[in-house]
Amino acid sequence: MGHRIAEAIIENGRITYSDHKLPSGKLKVHLVYDTSDASIETERALSLLKETAGIYKGIKADEEARTLRSEWDRNV
Repeated sequence: MGHRIAEAIIENGRITYSDHKLPSGKLKVHLVYDTSDASIETERALSLLKETAGIYKGIKADEEARTLRSEWDRNV
């Protein structure tokens, strides 16, 4: 089974906008959505961090950020 990411806006339980045409028929989806009025509790944030840890195994964030910053052209 393949995966694709579609940017969409859902209002009142219906899709009102999608960045590309969705295929016809039934779709099995995994919704991840943003809410501007809610914040993640500390325990939930730690749980999410634990679940996603290892996705980028072996990458050190501070070293990667330093490398990216050094490659930026600051005279733009």
